[in-house]
Amino acid sequence: MGGLHPGKDKTGGGKVTRKTYDVAVVGASLAGCTAARLFAERGLEVALIERRGNPDAHKALCTHFIQPSAVPTIERLDLRPLIEKSGAVRNGLEVWTRWGWIRPPRDVPHGYNIRRRTLDPILRHLAAETPGVELMPGWSAHALLEEDGRIAGVGVRDRAGRTVDIPARLVVAADGRSSKVAQLAGVPERVEPNGRVAYFAYYRDLPLASGTRSLMWMLEPDVAYAFPNDGGVTLLACMPARDRLSAFKDDPEGAFSDFFKGLPDGPSLGGAGRISRIMGTINLRNILRPAAYRGLALVGDAALWTDPLWGVGCGWAFQSAWWLVEETAGTLVGGGDLDRALARYRKKHRKSLYGHHRLICSFSRVRPYNPIERLMFSAAVHDERTARHFHAFGSRLIGVREFLAPGAIGRALWANARRGIGRSGGGPRPATAAARVDRQA
Repeated sequence: MGGLHPGKDKTGGGKVTRKTYDVAVVGASLAGCTAARLFAERGLEVALIERRGNPDAHKALCTHFIQPSAVPTIERLDLRPLIEKSGAVRNGLEVWTRWGWIRPPRDVPHGYNIRRRTLDPILRHLAAETPGVELMPGWSAHALLEEDGRIAGVGVRDRAGRTVDIPARLVVAADGRSSKVAQLAGVPERVEPNGRVAYFAYYRDLPLASGTRSLMWMLEPDVAYAFPNDGGVTLLACMPARDRLSAFKDDPEGAFSDFFKGLPDGPSLGGAGRISRIMGTINLRNILRPAAYRGLALVGDAALWTDPLWGVGCGWAFQSAWWLVEETAGTLVGGGDLDRALARYRKKHRKSLYGHHRLICSFSRVRPYNPIERLMFSAAVHDERTARHFHAFGSRLIGVREFLAPGAIGRALWANARRGIGRSGGGPRPATAAARVDRQA
């Protein structure tokens, strides 16, 4: 792996200026490492800047669910054999609603479940070993360089207070939802509230009724998950409405355990081995920023942090980084208008993800299901074609317009009419902790 050598190319005053790179990527996680490797494979010199000094560092708060839409990027990176060798689980998703289980056929496209403690080091090593990539661990962005009114590099600082200027023709913000680079650039952001909170824990050798398929219980308005991962470790997560927060604060272990009692085909925690504490987060606000701004590109969570309820973050990190490279690498290699190339990337990002983001933001308000959701949820339980369509949308393989195409809506209406199912009907809900609180109130 490369490393920054502060003793080179001094310009005075304790500051160091390095050579000019083609691309400076700030953040060596999924999106940053993907961008760095793919840019370098196009013959570009890339500085990959990472504030954490440990090359095996990993993201802690994650569902570890990679959507099928990201598999082409994983293959393009030559990452697939590495993660499969490390135990990545080919995922599928079964969803319970009050109409029953939505179980897509086994032959639908799969993604991967793999813990970030396994995935992040693999991808970071892969990026760092790519000719043209210089990994700079232990340095964080503290300033942006400007030239002729546009961003022309990044100033970084280590824990000892040493500073280095990294000139670059393109700076990429891949530093997460609280992006320091976006703040330094004054990138506008749109923040929307989330009416749920999240708690999760890891269990080893926890049997699931679905085998290696992930499970999701949509409890109106609460949500629960079970994600089997590498190493025989399963992530259990629950996302109760915010008004249940006090119960989890008072007794997180009890509230977490109670949440999974009575779930249809739910896991039995009594004899399971929990290998982590109960972890929680109450800050799940949805954040949207333009994917390109003043000569700067944003990828992954820096551009779009969307409610983790739907497990889109990892997949969109991979995909957005590849889109950026596809739209800008040719210009960086052969010359041309970089701002025009960035505008293409911004348009591609918005066209591909904005509709999904808007629907997810709407659902995160903890509102009742709308008529279309009731229709599709109920029809997908009994109709294989609608279940396939539901899976394609939930896997982000199709967009909102295709999901809501007249033919798909007509098929769902026909499927329900054939079985005499009303759009708002359904069976009883499971007696979760939230439901018991309702009855007690």
